[in-house]
Amino acid sequence: MTKRYFIKTYSSPDDLVRLLKSRGMAIDDERKAAHFIENIGYYRLSAYMYPLLEKPKALHLYKSGVTFEKVMRLYRFDKKLRMLLLNEIEKIEISVREAVMNITARMSGDDFWLMNDLHFANHKTFEDTSSLINKEYRKSKEDFIQHFKKEYVNPYPPAWILGEILTMGTVNMMYRNLREDKIRKAISNKFGLQPKVFESWLTALTLVRNSCCHHSRVWNKVNFILPMMPKRINKPWITLPIDTRRTYFNLCIIKFFLDEISPDNDMADKLLNLFLDFPDIDLKAMGFPDGWESEPLWRHNL
Repeated sequence: MTKRYFIKTYSSPDDLVRLLKSRGMAIDDERKAAHFIENIGYYRLSAYMYPLLEKPKALHLYKSGVTFEKVMRLYRFDKKLRMLLLNEIEKIEISVREAVMNITARMSGDDFWLMNDLHFANHKTFEDTSSLINKEYRKSKEDFIQHFKKEYVNPYPPAWILGEILTMGTVNMMYRNLREDKIRKAISNKFGLQPKVFESWLTALTLVRNSCCHHSRVWNKVNFILPMMPKRINKPWITLPIDTRRTYFNLCIIKFFLDEISPDNDMADKLLNLFLDFPDIDLKAMGFPDGWESEPLWRHNL
């Protein structure tokens, strides 16, 4: 495809309100709409406008009955969904970090294994990740890190301390690169998964977490990676055919982890309450199949 120069020029919020009206969007309060466009951004809101266009979408004409309020409801729903996802992923991140740090320390007999290349399969990957860890360690202002630097001569703290300043992505990279398969299996088995599925799901959750942290759209997003579907699983799981690139599968992954970490979790109730607050949201756009709430994964907590 031949590239071209970007020739669109700046438009004021009022100009953009008039543009939306000319394309068929109903706007009752133009002043309020301009206010939202000014403070949220037309480009950010356009991600919630695009699904409401008639086909072919290149004509930029909205479906009959589309209102600016509908766009804002999608935006607010997505915000609440991100907050829910981030809250639940935090629990998983903490539990996975503890498992990786402590199980490896116990099985390797090395409390400082994080910065010891003897425990890793690929030296280049180890150098890359240890460089990230060293950077975080040097700039960390956490009290427990400052205390360690003041009190001890060791170049780094033991894994269960140093691991506290690592991101989920870094923890996943260290896990993937562990030399001993038996350690990797022991960690993944703690969560009822095989190592390859565990790695795949951690990667998926890292991407979801990053989207939430950067306030990116998640409700109808199609992921660019394809998380693995486990071939065998001994815990309540899903049975209906789904698109594993969709948000619904990410929610299933989160629920599975939570059932291992906190068996009495209320994630299913939180989801249902969110959907009750936004009954006009199309769940199929998120990849939800008909009858999802009757799946073994979801049913036992409802």
